[in-house]
Amino acid sequence: MGEGPDEIREQIEETRVRMGDTVEAIGYKADVKQRTSDWASDKKDSVVGRVKGATPDTGQMKEGAKRGVGVAKENPLGLAVGGVAVGFLTGLLMPSTRVEDERMGEVADQLKESVRETGQEALGRGKQVAQEAGQSAAETARERGKEQSQELSDSLKEGVQEARETASPSS
Repeated sequence: MGEGPDEIREQIEETRVRMGDTVEAIGYKADVKQRTSDWASDKKDSVVGRVKGATPDTGQMKEGAKRGVGVAKENPLGLAVGGVAVGFLTGLLMPSTRVEDERMGEVADQLKESVRETGQEALGRGKQVAQEAGQSAAETARERGKEQSQELSDSLKEGVQEARETASPSS
């Protein structure tokens, strides 16, 4: 027992620190409400991380724009045809001038009416396709949401059960 008072004080302080850590750990183990809350918070953070991972970031958006430019460079004829179509439709939608009325007259009116009808028909079909696509996407999202909700619910139930088992004294 050749230990000096300083060594004994140091050992006592180390023991106090270890005992404090042990008491804190036991207190956390006994605090089922806090542990369950921590576990649920971790699960929530995990789900939020998955959702954020599923949405495109700025880099992905830039990559999509670069791909669009690449497609336009690879298919300039398609881009030109699209531009002509937009210009044509814009010209048809603008009011006719007096010179156009004098020179084109009834033919221009018939062409405009024909294009207008075709455009309305195409618009109606486009709306229908968009609605169907939207409904399909919503249904898929609902199904995926139900699956993830069920997974989270099951995981929460397991965690609560584990917390109860840990909190209840062993027989």
